[in-house]
Amino acid sequence: MTRFTRQLAALALGLVILAFAKPALAQSIIKQPGNHPNYSFEAEPHLLIGLWGIPGPGDDTGLGAGFRGSVVIVDNGFVRTINNSVAISFGIDWMNFDDNDDFVWLPVAMQWNFWLSPNWSVLGEPGLALRFNDDRFRDDVDLDFVFYAGGRYHFSDTVSLTMRLGWPSAFSLGVSFFM
Repeated sequence: MTRFTRQLAALALGLVILAFAKPALAQSIIKQPGNHPNYSFEAEPHLLIGLWGIPGPGDDTGLGAGFRGSVVIVDNGFVRTINNSVAISFGIDWMNFDDNDDFVWLPVAMQWNFWLSPNWSVLGEPGLALRFNDDRFRDDVDLDFVFYAGGRYHFSDTVSLTMRLGWPSAFSLGVSFFM
């Protein structure tokens, strides 16, 4: 088969696929207050990647794990005309850095959720965290401001893939269980 014949076959296949393809229809539920999973607690184990500017360690990259628990306090959140909820989120994050520094954070944050579609929601989390640093030279305990923004892909009303990025400079990837 010549190169021209392969390209022509690929073009024909593409045109056939386009001819029979159906448009993607995403159902927006942001303007439907309360149209989200009915849950009172979210449990989220996650993995962590430390990125930049972690307060304290000599090396700015690290790996770790953590857990978040979130208790819904307002089912239809601060803006009554959109689909949102508010929870108190608490947890533990542990990270180890290349220079063998271990950091532990105990965050407590307000989690504001926005339900965009049956499969997607986004969140913002401002709060505070106790940070414990145990390295070779010092033992520290500090209070840090934390802010995270994230998104969830909902496989069902009870399970989602949760991604979060924020300060203190970490990316988390976990699975949320809505109970």
